[in-house]
Amino acid sequence: MPQSWTTRAETEADVPAVRTVNLAAFGRPEEADLVEALRADPGWIDGLSVVATGEDGTVVGHALLTRCHIDSVPALCLGPVAVLPDRQRTGAGAAAVRAALRAATSRGERFVVVLGHPEYYPRFGFSRASPHGIRLTVDVPDEALMALALDPAHPLPSGTVRYAAPFGI
Repeated sequence: MPQSWTTRAETEADVPAVRTVNLAAFGRPEEADLVEALRADPGWIDGLSVVATGEDGTVVGHALLTRCHIDSVPALCLGPVAVLPDRQRTGAGAAAVRAALRAATSRGERFVVVLGHPEYYPRFGFSRASPHGIRLTVDVPDEALMALALDPAHPLPSGTVRYAAPFGI
């Protein structure tokens, strides 16, 4: 398997492959359905749905950033992040996440939150959100909600995260 992956913004032609990746990675339809619902939501931002492809161009990984807010401050939500099971732990997911974060930074975005595995996301600069006063309206393990300032000149705001409607949070 390749050690480096090609990453790029999702295209219309990738939509079925992105669904397949999310279905395979999570073993259930909820995340794939969420991605589809987000495509129709105002929180969708063209260019921030990123795929990782193998040498043959096959989509093997996906990372999605959508609009959310920390109180009234615009931010991004990372997730879902998915990789085909036989390509997990090869760097495909990390490549997609890094490419999505670079794309967000290049667009002038400042903040990203993620609700996910506390062992995985710190490698991208995420840290626990609670010390910054960032919280959710639902109970989650403290270490699972993480945040990242994309521009060190702008510290993370405090407040309650409001996700795009399809998240149901």
